[in-house]
Amino acid sequence: MSKGVNKGASKVEPVDRAADSTREVVVGMLFVGLLFFILGFVTWLNGSLVPFLKIVCGLNNFQALWVTFAFYIAYTVMALPSAAVLSRIGYKRGMTLGLGIMGAGALLFIPAAQTTHYELFLAALFTLATGMTLMQTAINPYIVCIGARESAAMRISIMGLFNKGAGVVVPLVFSSLMLADIDSFSHTALASLEPAAREAMRATLATRLVFPYACMAGVLFLIMVFIHFSNLREIPAETDGVDAQVERTGVLQFPQLVLGAMALFCYVGVEVIAGDTISLYGHELNVASFGVLTSYTMVCMVIGYLVGVVAIPRYLSQQRALVLSAVVGIVFTIGVATGSTQSHGISQALLGWSGVPLVPDTVMCLALLGLANAMVWPAIWPLALQGLGRYTASGSAVLVMAIAGGAVMPLLYGRLSDLATPREAYWLMLPCYALILWYAASGHKLRRWRRATPA
Repeated sequence: MSKGVNKGASKVEPVDRAADSTREVVVGMLFVGLLFFILGFVTWLNGSLVPFLKIVCGLNNFQALWVTFAFYIAYTVMALPSAAVLSRIGYKRGMTLGLGIMGAGALLFIPAAQTTHYELFLAALFTLATGMTLMQTAINPYIVCIGARESAAMRISIMGLFNKGAGVVVPLVFSSLMLADIDSFSHTALASLEPAAREAMRATLATRLVFPYACMAGVLFLIMVFIHFSNLREIPAETDGVDAQVERTGVLQFPQLVLGAMALFCYVGVEVIAGDTISLYGHELNVASFGVLTSYTMVCMVIGYLVGVVAIPRYLSQQRALVLSAVVGIVFTIGVATGSTQSHGISQALLGWSGVPLVPDTVMCLALLGLANAMVWPAIWPLALQGLGRYTASGSAVLVMAIAGGAVMPLLYGRLSDLATPREAYWLMLPCYALILWYAASGHKLRRWRRATPA
């Protein structure tokens, strides 16, 4: 009798352990999904904030895109310190601390809006991004390591749905709260006023930021407390797969990581250009409701992430997804740079049934880059972190530093758009997608740097 019971227990026990493991993965993904939504909400607010601050502070395109520079450069400056913090306090506490720093950055927007000092806006954005850097350094390897490595891109794609879903909502909310009657604050309307009246109108417009950012700070602090007291499990540091030679030479020993960081630098640059300059570009073309155009790009990204969730790894490997994304990115970049600014044929064909406002073909191609960009981030992370072992956290920090592409590339775009035209400046994206394509095809396979042979 007891022998039969023992046999039954031995059969049930592995099933129970598997169920517990699956439950832990699902719970972990729900918590991290909430954090990805928050990151997306704050990140994609920049797309509407850029033209808003351009009006409030009287800026040209290059100056306005310092918003993206101040935001994304924090990832480079703070990534390694974030990795050091995580090594001491762990992933869960790192997420909590990151939320607290983000809340402090949101609070800084209040004095910035009250004084309309552009430098203070930039300081607030840098602080927000500092907290987000700590969060990104924690949650990306967390979502990779929480389950099977071969399905990591699928899990990151699910997280992308939270992140880019927030990007769909944010421009609509921002437009309704901040951009109401924005035509009365146009360059022509402001130029017709006396200097004192002009500054008074800009100050009035700036105060619209106070309430939403105060609410954002409160929500961030509440979620910080929630995560702190949650049962989100910690993941142990990896220790296998690294030999003594690698320990001496450091994380830069891994070509797949360094080249992956370069590909991510290019990817984040083109993603931010597609998401954060589309409103500026639409404004240049006199597109109605230009403030919501970021939502077009984000909807395309959400569709791309849905494809990733369904297709990876069952129908499409992470590497093939990256190849496909790069090729589609090249095609739509050419469409942005050479398409018509008068015809609405592409948006008519794709969106005519939906009733949403139609946009010129070149603007629609820019939005469709969201479809190309969606699977790049999920595919590069597991490819770049493969085989890093105990260097996974440091490798994550290197990849997070590559988010600086979102600081450098849009700023370069802004300078080129002022020197040439906004549409011609989009050619900048073509070599970026070419590099991503090379990494997908062969760069990710490298496991050691080639040494020069003696003569």
